[in-house]
This record gives sequence, C-alpha cells and structure tokens, in this order.
Amino acid sequence: MTELWDGFLQALQLIVSFDREVMEIAGRSLWIAATSCTIAMLICLPLGCLIHFRSFPGKRLLISVIQTLYSIPTVLIGLLVFLFISNAGPLGGLGLLFSPAAIIIGQVILISPIMLGLIISALSGVDKMVTETALSLGATRVQAAIVSVREVRYAIVTALIMGFGRAISEIGIALIVGGNIAGYSRTITTAISLETQRGNLELAIALGIILVFIALVINIGLHWLQRK
Repeated sequence: MTELWDGFLQALQLIVSFDREVMEIAGRSLWIAATSCTIAMLICLPLGCLIHFRSFPGKRLLISVIQTLYSIPTVLIGLLVFLFISNAGPLGGLGLLFSPAAIIIGQVILISPIMLGLIISALSGVDKMVTETALSLGATRVQAAIVSVREVRYAIVTALIMGFGRAISEIGIALIVGGNIAGYSRTITTAISLETQRGNLELAIALGIILVFIALVINIGLHWLQRK
C-alpha cells in the first residue's frame, strides 16, 4: 500500500510539474493511439457499411471471424508485423522497424476487428424502414447508407472509444516492433514495463496512474461530444 500511495503522489508531482520526459512519453502515446484509431475508422466505417448492406456467400462466417479476432493477442500481431517489416521481410526496405509508424501499423491491425465488428453490429440494429424510406424518396444506396450511419453515430463513437482504449493500453506490439527507444518510440506501457524491470516500482505505478488518467479524460471528452 505504501508503494501505491507513493506512486500516486509521484504521479501527481509529475503531472503538476509537467515533467519533460513523462509529458513526451504521454504525448507520443496519445499521438500513436489517436492516429491508429483515425486510420482504423477510415477503413472500418466504409468496410462495415459494405459488409452490412451487401449480401454475399460466407457473410455470416466472415462476421464470426471478425468477432473472433477481438481477442487476438497483441504479441502475435507484433510478431506478424515484425516478420513483414524486418530486414528479411517483404517490406524491410521501407525502414519501418523500431519506429512509431510500425506501432501504428500494428495497432491498426489490432483494433480494426473490434471497431469493424461494433460498426456492423450497430448497423444491424437500424430499422430496415429507415433505409427503405430513404431509397423510396430517391436517395442512392450510398446516401441511404449515410442515413443509417447517422442513426448509429453514438454507437460509432463507442467503437472509437473501445479502439482507443485498446490501442493506448497495449504493450506487445509497442515492445516488439517499436523497440522501446527513449525519445523516439517509447510509450507509457513500454516505459512501465522498463521501470518495473529496473525495480523502480514507484515510477512504474506513477506512469500507470497517468495512463488511466489519460484514458479517463479522453473517454469523458468523447462522451461529452457524443451528448452534444
């Protein structure tokens, strides 16, 4: 309990004093997670609409596979991305290994099934009369799909929150393809792992509290926007 209390006090001190290293790590973690979520949403929203509004063989199987990928281990994704972007991999010439870009690629792969599944599930709950009414009034299929998306905009924000929470809290991908390089690819989760290994538990606890605080502030902000 003493270590937890000391960690909490140290976290407050680091936040209030705007510690340069901690703010840098926190800012990088936020930037990486936000970029990953943005890219994943740009992919998953149109793809989710395409899957939902189209009928094709194996559709239910595809949705089941997407839902199964919710729980895919982060270290497995990290390993797969590592194999592709390492010097011996097909994308090795791009020089992405041990960089923030590599972490973003891994996180996009990690959170896309979650966001895609939630979007498809939300669209499935829209009354078919909404789409049929839009079509009967002369709307194109794309316009009708936009109407349905507007009906489930709150659920889409929830998918975004889930994706962000998953991205900012993961560690396997950041360690394997990010390299935990100080001042370049170190995130809050990898910093917590490093400080724990060093035996600096108070700083590790402080960083953990800061991570929870950041996630809480982001979630409150997104919920506020949702209400607006």
